[in-house]
Amino acid sequence: MSYRAVHERLRGGEARSWALEALARPGLTAVRHPLGFVCLPLERDGGEGVCLHLWSDSLAHAESTTSQIHCHSWDLVSHVLYGQMRNVHVAVADAGADATHRVFEVVSGADGDRISPTARTVRHATDLVEVFGPGDTYTLPADRFHSSVVPEGGEAATIALGRGRPGSRDLSLGPLGGGPHHVSRQPLDAEETALAVRLITAHLT
Repeated sequence: MSYRAVHERLRGGEARSWALEALARPGLTAVRHPLGFVCLPLERDGGEGVCLHLWSDSLAHAESTTSQIHCHSWDLVSHVLYGQMRNVHVAVADAGADATHRVFEVVSGADGDRISPTARTVRHATDLVEVFGPGDTYTLPADRFHSSVVPEGGEAATIALGRGRPGSRDLSLGPLGGGPHHVSRQPLDAEETALAVRLITAHLT
């Protein structure tokens, strides 16, 4: 099912039914994302993609090597299936001697993420904090620094739709002295993937 078709299902109030259909597909494989959630990739066509994202303490988390503050090279549409999601917008300003973070570029490939420091050093401050609950849909344009926060101990799942924006880059804030490195995405085994599917399904039925 294409990005457009999934988007139309969301707009028609069919997010839960679509998610249950997607979770019933054979051969799903989940991965641990460095931003702390489990990702179930569902659709990918050129610069468009659809995933289910799950935050749960029932599954081990990957750890970020930079920080949770990042911006996408793609426009995001996110629909909260259950739980609470806080979209924390971050104001980033260039800084010299008083900089606290360096901007890193993240280039994703089949073998993981290549993370490279840029020359840009910055300071940041929390800007707008948006809070979303079950049934809410929100958007975030490419190139906006933010973090997605689930309350500690909370469980949440979202449908994430991404549409690439030409000329934009995936970026993350990291330590000033951080160097280039590669991060492999950690696939969940069949048992863990099945658990992820059961956790989401149980909340939707």
